[in-house]
Amino acid sequence: MPRGQRCLEPGGPGILLRPVVCRRWGRWAVVRRGPGTMGEAGLPWSRADRECRWRWSCDYICRINKSGVCGCCGALRPRYKRLVDNIFPEDPEDGLVKTNMEKLTFYALSAPEKLDRIGAYLSERLIRDVGRHRYGYVCIAMEALDQLLMACHCQSINLFVESFLKMVAKLLESEKPNLQILGTNSFVKFANIEEDTPSYHRSYDFFVSRFSEMCHSSHDDLEIKTKIRMSGIKGLQGVVRKTVNDELQANIWDPQHMDKIVPSLLFNLQHVEEAESRSPSPLQAPEKEKENPAELAERCLRELLGRAAFGNIKNAIKPVLIHLDNHSLWEPKVFAIRCFKIIMYSIQPQHSHLVIQQLLGHLDANSRSAATVRAGIVEVLSEASVIAATGSVGPTVLEMFNTLLRQLRLSIDYALTGSYDGAISLGTKIIKEHEERMFQEAVIKTIGSFASTLPTYQRSEVILFIMSKVPLPSLHHPVDAGRTGENRNRLTQIMLLKSLLQVSTGFQCNNMMSALPSNFLDRLLSTALMEDAEIRLFVLEILISFIDRHGNRHKFSTISTLNDISVLKLKVDKCSRQDTVFMKKHSQQLYRHIYLSCKEDTNTQKHYEALYGLLALISIELANEEVVVDLIRLVLAVQDVAQVNEENLPVYHRCALYALGAAYLNLISQLTTVPAFCQHIHEVIETRKKEAPYMLPEDVFVERPRLSPNLDGVVIEFLFRQSKISEVLGGSGYNSDRLCLPYIPQLTDEDRLSKRRSIGETISLQVEVESRNSPEKEERVPAEEITYETLKKAIVDSVAVEEQERERRRQVVEKFQKAPFEEIAAHCGARASLLQSKLNQIFEITIRPPPSPSGTITAAYGQPQNHSIPVYEMKFPDLCVY
Repeated sequence: MPRGQRCLEPGGPGILLRPVVCRRWGRWAVVRRGPGTMGEAGLPWSRADRECRWRWSCDYICRINKSGVCGCCGALRPRYKRLVDNIFPEDPEDGLVKTNMEKLTFYALSAPEKLDRIGAYLSERLIRDVGRHRYGYVCIAMEALDQLLMACHCQSINLFVESFLKMVAKLLESEKPNLQILGTNSFVKFANIEEDTPSYHRSYDFFVSRFSEMCHSSHDDLEIKTKIRMSGIKGLQGVVRKTVNDELQANIWDPQHMDKIVPSLLFNLQHVEEAESRSPSPLQAPEKEKENPAELAERCLRELLGRAAFGNIKNAIKPVLIHLDNHSLWEPKVFAIRCFKIIMYSIQPQHSHLVIQQLLGHLDANSRSAATVRAGIVEVLSEASVIAATGSVGPTVLEMFNTLLRQLRLSIDYALTGSYDGAISLGTKIIKEHEERMFQEAVIKTIGSFASTLPTYQRSEVILFIMSKVPLPSLHHPVDAGRTGENRNRLTQIMLLKSLLQVSTGFQCNNMMSALPSNFLDRLLSTALMEDAEIRLFVLEILISFIDRHGNRHKFSTISTLNDISVLKLKVDKCSRQDTVFMKKHSQQLYRHIYLSCKEDTNTQKHYEALYGLLALISIELANEEVVVDLIRLVLAVQDVAQVNEENLPVYHRCALYALGAAYLNLISQLTTVPAFCQHIHEVIETRKKEAPYMLPEDVFVERPRLSPNLDGVVIEFLFRQSKISEVLGGSGYNSDRLCLPYIPQLTDEDRLSKRRSIGETISLQVEVESRNSPEKEERVPAEEITYETLKKAIVDSVAVEEQERERRRQVVEKFQKAPFEEIAAHCGARASLLQSKLNQIFEITIRPPPSPSGTITAAYGQPQNHSIPVYEMKFPDLCVY
């Protein structure tokens, strides 16, 4: 029967028939639609009436179907379908029918069990409209889905979400940019909804892949490309928000997802759109900023990292390192530094050390990469470590320094050998020395910048750790032999001392005993006697950095003889008890190395400036009366070195020593504020200004020094006299007896470390030792002639003695481990009895009463005998009574 034809069957004329599917027979039939659909007086049928009417309708439909009539009746369509159909207008440009949408929403809230069917039907219509290119109806369907999602939070929403995600995926698969953007916007709205019920089976793998692909869009139209990329970033942000805090969802932190999400965000961070380069109008500037994919990607990356837990940091950082490697972004290092600044400021502070560990491991993995790549990684590590130190670095402090020092040694080897494999072959990559030097400077800078943020106790540990890595020519620290080995050792020493100087700069410690412990000071001062002038200069600067605790260092950067040192505005504090103990223990060691450093013929102006600064800072930071006296004796001894010239120093070095002594004595005289002392120093300086300006720093430590051709005939008026200084200072309470003694440095075993002891020094040391060991009344035995063979024999004998001592100790330990208890007890008893007998002899000598005041008496055999009086009967002088 044609649609709309009048039916004459039971039910009366005027009833409109429409085709419908019979639920009973499954065939097409017709059903009436008209006044009969309502009850009496226009009221809706009751449930019983509806059931009765439905049975009659089905029978009637079946009869019509059997008679060959084809049609359908809309009155029998499910209500949810009718409500869904009603939201679509005839013209899609009219948009969603809001009143019908409200009815659909109310129906979904009233019958939540129908929500999944509503979603499935909407999905069916949307897929059909997409296939027929009815994009207006597609937009209406997505708008309806969004409103249903925002309104419904029932337990059955999961099935509805499945239909929703199916429709979003269909839109994202489309090649139309508008549909992709529409699907992304709907997904973002869905991501912001907090669901009441968990989902155990939902997967977002497709969305991660598709959104990542959109982030790399290369559309020809710049504006469309920007919109697609921003939609992709928003989609990734929605996936993160939806899954990152829900343990029941798919784990977004898995490497398979992070390897797509993180590089997509970094790609947009890296490629700032060309539209930004054009200068927009002021009215358009805020809108352009909002539409910038780089800023949106940065916000998304910060949000992603801010949600990362402890165990997920590694999976989030590894794709960043791989992306920087694949795109060669370490060499410009600007983008890499920006990325890791974002990372360090986004993650939780307690997770900072995990990022540092990742960078250290990546640096080790790229140890054979180009120097520019390694330098970029180190620069990034420097920036990241400074930020991490403000939070918590944890156990990575020494690990970081150990890695950096190892990379420093590798770089030195690469620079010396010229290749990463130690030998140059056809397939070997040639290394550029200046690039390796740049990498070494970057490592040293990183060490210093990171150490500057550490607390004092950790900084002290780092200082000791670095100093332990410095190769020294001693028995316990053998160095590499050969010319290549010497170069390697020298470069390693220089680089490590540079690192140590960076760490010590700005180091503040109230107790010098903890700042400069004995083991560290011994190793540091042993390098001060090496032949290399650069190494000696580093040692002096390191000592200055440790001693300077009040920022006075820069005030002594130039050597001069000021008439009034108050213009320097020095910060002077009283020497503490700890500093006094430190100087009593190590002062002679410091004086000795300063004295020997002054005698070096390879010194330059920088060396003398460093020596002057070291003397001045010791006088300000660590000086008491005893230290002042010793420093004056030391400087006068340096003056004698220049005057006597046993070392055959050049003219410049002799003039420099004279000028150094004048500058320091001028400073110390004004610090002690003894008028007579200041007057004597001032007189000598004025005399030099008139007749010998080449002995003052103003003429020596300049770009073109004015020197004297002959310094052999220096008159006494040009010199600071020790007798005069002893006299004037003795009158002010200083130890004049000590001032009268000339300073003589003590030669110790440290000279072996420097390899600078001459045969003459060895002979003098041997003669001095023999003179000390021999009695004064004993006839002096002539010293044995020193030859090469005797020296060689002495060295071999010393090694043999050490071997014997080591073997003896081993036997003692073995004896106590394996011998029976009775034997050990007998041995210890014998030693105890021997010790007791020696003690008895000592007590007998020391406790023997003094002779009797009454004199001596004669014994029975005519021998004089001392008569002793009991102690309690002796009469002591009044001065002995306490």
